[in-house]
Amino acid sequence: MAEGVAVAADAGSGAPLPRLFAEKWIDGTQPSEPSTQVQALDADTFVIRQSVKSNFEAPFLYLFFGRDKALLIDTGAEGGQIRPAIDAVISNWVKARGRKDIPLVVAHSHSHGDHVAADGAFRERANTTVVGLKPQDVAAFFGIAHWPDQIVRFDLGKRPLSIIPTPGHQKAAIMVYDPRLKILLSGDTLYPGRLYVPVNFMAEERASIDRLAAFAARHPIRAVLGAHIEMTQTPGRDYGHEAPTHPNEHPLELPVESIAELRAGLKAPLDVPDRPQIHDRFIIFPVAARTE
Repeated sequence: MAEGVAVAADAGSGAPLPRLFAEKWIDGTQPSEPSTQVQALDADTFVIRQSVKSNFEAPFLYLFFGRDKALLIDTGAEGGQIRPAIDAVISNWVKARGRKDIPLVVAHSHSHGDHVAADGAFRERANTTVVGLKPQDVAAFFGIAHWPDQIVRFDLGKRPLSIIPTPGHQKAAIMVYDPRLKILLSGDTLYPGRLYVPVNFMAEERASIDRLAAFAARHPIRAVLGAHIEMTQTPGRDYGHEAPTHPNEHPLELPVESIAELRAGLKAPLDVPDRPQIHDRFIIFPVAARTE
């Protein structure tokens, strides 16, 4: 990871930031904080953050409810207490509706370790399906016949979502679009932080963001919500490697214009590992070749 890059931005976005959350996210700056923090976007949509005190990645997870099933995106990094937090939200949701349970699907923004660490706890959970971690597993579960070019609908029961394959950061990466709230869950492909792309995956990344830009042109997006925050509120400045606290943290939300900004930035060669392209709200960071 970058060591607190602070260089003049190559490009910047003047678009105003959307604001969706009433509370300040836990950021490690207090002597103690809960292992997870949950904020509701509405009665059926919850965003969960793992404490940076448990793991420097401090990832964000997303839980959607429909009439027939619930969908959890990601299970967090090592050291988290994710399943108890998710079980509590589900328990409160079903009790409020006079139900006993609801089937849970656990999927992933991508299959890096800081997003799948608690999968084992969910495989042991009753009435729960955990989607596999390979592109073919993701495609088979969601019914994507033409990976990665096909965008499919996944209906939770009067709660349709769009599943958008976006390989580039990692081979099995997806994004999820919710038309009810007009939010796009963008994983590690776009968030206020370092957007790592292996140099041998750069063509896939460009193609994915081209498809995403075409999707965004046809669908209203209120906010882009990623899986981490690694940027400060100072334009172009990130936190140091494995920073234990995140003072003056950038908001989680990014404006839809960030998609076009990322697409434009990817037109550069970006073929030299560890030579970042710095923007106000994110950093495109080529890394050495990987296998997946």
